[in-house]
Amino acid sequence: MRIYEGLSGIPEIKSPVVTSGTFDGVHLGHQKILARISELAKAENGETVLITFWPHPRLVLYPNEHKLRLLSTFEEKAKLLEKFGIDHLISIPFTKEFSQLSSAQFIQSVLVDRLKTRKLVIGYDHRFGKNREGGFEYLQKNAADFGFSLEEISREDVDDIGVSSTKIRNALELGDIETATRYLGRNYELNGLVIKGEQIGRSIGFPTANVHIPNDYKLIPKDGVYAIDVQVDGREYQAMMNIGNRPTVNGTKKTVEAHLFDFEGNLYDKQVTLYLKAYLREEKKFNGLDELKAQLFEDQERAKQFK
Repeated sequence: MRIYEGLSGIPEIKSPVVTSGTFDGVHLGHQKILARISELAKAENGETVLITFWPHPRLVLYPNEHKLRLLSTFEEKAKLLEKFGIDHLISIPFTKEFSQLSSAQFIQSVLVDRLKTRKLVIGYDHRFGKNREGGFEYLQKNAADFGFSLEEISREDVDDIGVSSTKIRNALELGDIETATRYLGRNYELNGLVIKGEQIGRSIGFPTANVHIPNDYKLIPKDGVYAIDVQVDGREYQAMMNIGNRPTVNGTKKTVEAHLFDFEGNLYDKQVTLYLKAYLREEKKFNGLDELKAQLFEDQERAKQFK
């Protein structure tokens, strides 16, 4: 997959089959669109193109509202889109100036003049252009003038699985990992760098990797203890994770800490991926480290049951 930032430097693309959107989380609803454009591109002997916008439009247009947390960083999204067969990923920098572009201007300058789109596929609720004025009806009415054919993934197709990025965010904020996993079609992931912590876990036989999540817009699920898998250096390990303020040791800030089972070695300064499998319990304050240690043994046994 080739990635372009902005519209410059894009080569001529063979029979482009295009879709557009934020695709946050690349969930099952998104995957229906991706599967369809791959199918159409194969039939046309063409190539798939996905236009996305970064930063997320809501982060730019409504910065003072309750801050939106995203299911995927750009890097995570790009990795997933490549997995689902996208040939060309175009990331258009989203600014307030860009948001003033009308739907007609966007279609003509981007889809027609720049990409020479052969086919356009959009989800039933997709809108674009200033004030989200453009939609399927407008495209359908003017598709012949634009020179490309148009297809909409119907409401029935998407609603059949009842999935949306908002539903997944809500599930993660409630610790409902089962629902989030079902809607994503995979385990939710966190990517970060292992940094040095206070090493309290090491003192009670449960050394933890203190994982720094660098993007403040990335959604961190509900505080508590989780069964997870950890990928590091190309290998995966069963593990458990705590998200929270560590009240038993009077912690003052939220941390993400993972204890890997059957791992030996140094994790400092390594990039790790955490795959969430199950929510085990809420974080709580124990009466000292001995009580905490006893609970961690129970958590470990429960976590190991999630293969």
